[in-house]
Amino acid sequence: MIIIQGWERFRELFYYHKELQLALDISRMKFYPEYFREMEHAMKGVFSGLAELEKGAIANPDENRMVGHYWLRNPQLAPRLELTQEIEDTWEEILAFVEKVHQGKLLGEKGKVFRNYLLIGIGGSSLGPRFLRTALSSSQDKLKGYFIDNTDPDGMDQILEEIGNELDQTLCLVVSKSGGTIETYNGMLEVQSIYREQGLNFGRHAVAITEKGSKLDLLSQRGNWLKVFPMWDWVGGRTSVFSAVGLLPLALQGIPIQSFLDGARKCDEETRRQDYRVNPGAILALMWYYATQGQGGKEMVVLPYKDRLELLGKYLQQLIMESLGKEKNLQGETVHQGLTVYGNKGSTDQHSYLQQLLEGPNNFFVTFIEVLKDRNKKSPLIGENSTSGDYLQAMLLGTRDALSQKGRESITITIPEVSPYSLGVLIALFERAVSIYALLVGLNPYHQPAVEMGKKVAREVISLKNQIQDLLMSQEGVSFTIEEIAAQIREEGNEEKVFRILWHLVSNPDHQVEVEENEDIFKRRFYFKGS
Repeated sequence: MIIIQGWERFRELFYYHKELQLALDISRMKFYPEYFREMEHAMKGVFSGLAELEKGAIANPDENRMVGHYWLRNPQLAPRLELTQEIEDTWEEILAFVEKVHQGKLLGEKGKVFRNYLLIGIGGSSLGPRFLRTALSSSQDKLKGYFIDNTDPDGMDQILEEIGNELDQTLCLVVSKSGGTIETYNGMLEVQSIYREQGLNFGRHAVAITEKGSKLDLLSQRGNWLKVFPMWDWVGGRTSVFSAVGLLPLALQGIPIQSFLDGARKCDEETRRQDYRVNPGAILALMWYYATQGQGGKEMVVLPYKDRLELLGKYLQQLIMESLGKEKNLQGETVHQGLTVYGNKGSTDQHSYLQQLLEGPNNFFVTFIEVLKDRNKKSPLIGENSTSGDYLQAMLLGTRDALSQKGRESITITIPEVSPYSLGVLIALFERAVSIYALLVGLNPYHQPAVEMGKKVAREVISLKNQIQDLLMSQEGVSFTIEEIAAQIREEGNEEKVFRILWHLVSNPDHQVEVEENEDIFKRRFYFKGS
């Protein structure tokens, strides 16, 4: 077979939609024209599956749940009238709440207007809002956004130091669907203690975004928090950015959320088209399927040539890898599927890794994100009769050509500018591509069993730490070796973990665990010093 080359192939395969303000170029993926025809039968099943999903079928069989993130931008699609009403009510509640904040009708405990919001969440409860904040920030922002998205004490200190003496002017958004996420709960408790230290009532500055009846919902009610916004069990964290999780911080920032929703809704409409050759979500998913041969394991390097899109790679890592990285398929067979995503920024980061992309293992494909608009003001000519933006595009096109010359494949997505509408389109496009690819290979993209396993093991480590501390405290001043401690608490065979826990305890004086130094690190003796 002969692959069409050059301009003819580009024109044949170039997708452009004026209303979506989106272009998709797959001409540098080396598939044969027959590929699309070969996939026709499989795609019929995909579209049938998508239709059932959007009608409210159980699309997450492991948890017996519907999957309805598409309804968040088009509530009329929800299978029950009460769901439609809940989504629309949430929009109205967000806008009403934000208006009171912006107009100074809702104030902090000391009667000052809110100048900041601090979002406490992790994963999908933080990545989406952080990405949007960074992408759309300007000097006109109504509130400045801060994020605590880890249980790292030093990281929390950094954020709280940045907020400084404006804590009483900071609205805290605590985001957790279950209310039991360890990192989020820890972050909330740490922030609560800082408010207490400053003589402030945390509840007078706090908002919860959670599922009705959750641990966080009940906590917020007992503490008389300012407001609770809903999350639903049919929306996963990594697809929650169109719920209050993303819409509330976006609106507080001063961004028109309707434009963001409109972009996603319009993209959804186009990605429902049964003719997949004019369906950008299907085109993208079919390129992933071609690149991975439907077996997973391939790497996708995401290269947005725009500083504002620097966090897009991180956002897509969770959306794609948590959705598609699965050991078992829907039939229970071991498949080890996945699409590894590396997020980088052009042209900055390519100075550190382009050498390998060009001459190292050919185990990847690149997705370029091109933004046509350079800035909101006139650009000076800085050299060779060109602007900085001209050079940025030259770097993108030059890198594409260099990769092609080395036989490396790429996709190019083009948007006119970074705006709420274009980001709505972009996020919805990748969401749909994930759903289509998952249906093609028979995966459940809406659960994350390995993540839950990690949380379970973390709790076991905390339990082990507490056993170690209890032993040392019960015999204050008596020193023990690692092996002696493991034997005392019946953890023989787990000495390495005991060693690492002790090392951490000694490094943090608040635990009051001391060590008798020895040149052999494994012969050191540990004891509780006490006050």
